Amino acid sequence: MKILLLNGVNLNMLGRRDPKFYGTDTLSQLEDKVVSYASQRGATVQCRQSNCEGELVNILQQTDCDAVIFNAGAYSHYSYALRDCIECISVPVAEVHMSDVDNREQFRRNDVLADVCVARFTGKGTRSYLDAVDFFTAK
Repeated sequence: MKILLLNGVNLNMLGRRDPKFYGTDTLSQLEDKVVSYASQRGATVQCRQSNCEGELVNILQQTDCDAVIFNAGAYSHYSYALRDCIECISVPVAEVHMSDVDNREQFRRNDVLADVCVARFTGKGTRSYLDAVDFFTAK
């Protein structure tokens, strides 16, 4: 299985952004953990990140992976462009968030991607990503 690990807006700031919500790992360290974990489960991972909504749409539309683990960041709360993209591609997408977005600021509780994703993993830091790997690699 080939998995696309796609991180969106501001995820490149991991390691510098509020550690109580996002931990201290950098994006590179997070990606390394996911790649290693997935490898132990027989999957390969392709890692991408962009702060640009249109670029995220392009990446999703052009992926040749079997599944996508996607942290859209703040775009999860209002990007109908990403929602429509996920709805029309044939690749299953699992949404992840490091923090518990359902118990943070009111605006973060709105999630326009949830109903077009096959699964959602939130509030466990890096473990949210690993849970998504488990979801896709479960036999």
